[in-house]
Amino acid sequence: MSFKILKNNCCGLDVHKTWIYACIGITDPNNRTEYKQARFSSFTKGLNELCDWLVKYNCNDVCMESTGKYWIPVFNILEKNNIRVTLSHPKYTKPQKGNKTDRKDAKWICDLYMCGMVKPSFIPPADIRELRDLVRYRFKLTCMITSEKNRAHNCLTVSNLKLDDVFSDIFGKSSRSITEQILQHPGETFDVAPFVDGRCKTPIEEIQAAVDGAISTEQAVKLRHCLNHIDELELHKAEIEREIFRLSDKYEEVLTLI
Repeated sequence: MSFKILKNNCCGLDVHKTWIYACIGITDPNNRTEYKQARFSSFTKGLNELCDWLVKYNCNDVCMESTGKYWIPVFNILEKNNIRVTLSHPKYTKPQKGNKTDRKDAKWICDLYMCGMVKPSFIPPADIRELRDLVRYRFKLTCMITSEKNRAHNCLTVSNLKLDDVFSDIFGKSSRSITEQILQHPGETFDVAPFVDGRCKTPIEEIQAAVDGAISTEQAVKLRHCLNHIDELELHKAEIEREIFRLSDKYEEVLTLI
């Protein structure tokens, strides 16, 4: 069974961490296909050599798998050199079973792409990719902050400091001030009134009773590191958010129209 060739000059890439195997398929008017194969380093110099090699054979269409993260720098450099790149999920370019090699995999991808049998993945423009990467990192920071807050909350719970019963946010201004006082003067009894915000609706007596616990030295050390880590992560998150807002300024008009 023969397949109709839709691309007369295209390239398949088999991307690895250290090496990239490339195969160009050039089809003449008589439907005879000649293959050109080469191996390139994944360093920037090797990727630039790959671009020069593609230009040498007038190849502007490239297909590769979206495996791991190794395809990203390859995609970025090919994109900057105005080479059309089709990124495909590995399930659409899975090679046949048998005596497979990296060069055969590159040729297989080239053959599938040549016959229009590769389903492309959507890749947004470069600026959107950068913005999306920062937003994902912000989400990671938020998850890390939540994890640290859970650990800090556990320290208070095992020490029988019931701040979560009298404050809606145990990391708010009043609760944090009381926690700092406990860490600075462990085991000492103190009046909580000076540390409670005037807008707090919980009676001072209840708050005073809630801090009638005892935190061990080990739990105090853990709680201090948790709070410091939370503060540090919050600073990182704020910096990332400023960069996100800077990159998204040019889309403000579009969002307003929507």
